[in-house]
Amino acid sequence: MASSKLIMVVAVIAIASLCVPSTVAQTRHVVGDTFGWRVPSDGNANYTNWASRQTFNVGDTLFFNFTTGFHDVTEVSENAYGPCTATAPISSHPNGPTTLNLTTAGSHYYICTVGTHCQLGQKLMITVAGSSSTTPAPTGSTTPTGSMTPPPPSPSGSSSLTTVVPVTFLAAALALLY
Repeated sequence: MASSKLIMVVAVIAIASLCVPSTVAQTRHVVGDTFGWRVPSDGNANYTNWASRQTFNVGDTLFFNFTTGFHDVTEVSENAYGPCTATAPISSHPNGPTTLNLTTAGSHYYICTVGTHCQLGQKLMITVAGSSSTTPAPTGSTTPTGSMTPPPPSPSGSSSLTTVVPVTFLAAALALLY
């Protein structure tokens, strides 16, 4: 009798482990952490330092926290990034806050095209790796400051736990009641 309970518990746990996604959860990067997406007082150092503390992977997202009409986010080529030109943008996002999906590996360049914001340092260069093989490091603050709309909760591996935990409890309950 005890061995059949053990077999039932092991079987349910084995089935539950198959339900766990094999991919690592994507990371939601809040650009600039609590500083957000605005003109920095220290030139581009703010965003350069922020990006150096991040690990970007395909599947991650960038959350740019800004107010519509005061800033925008435009992805540009490497050649357009240095001189802050947006004559041939890759993409443009005038409404804030905005979330961008990182769908390709390589270097990505973002600028604000409002006034001289880019020339004053409101620009970001990141390098995106092909895929993630380990759990990403924490990315700092996910709650912006100011009166802007707060971002939705960042994704995490909790979706797999919401599958495994109930099934594990079900296995334990079956073992006790069986």
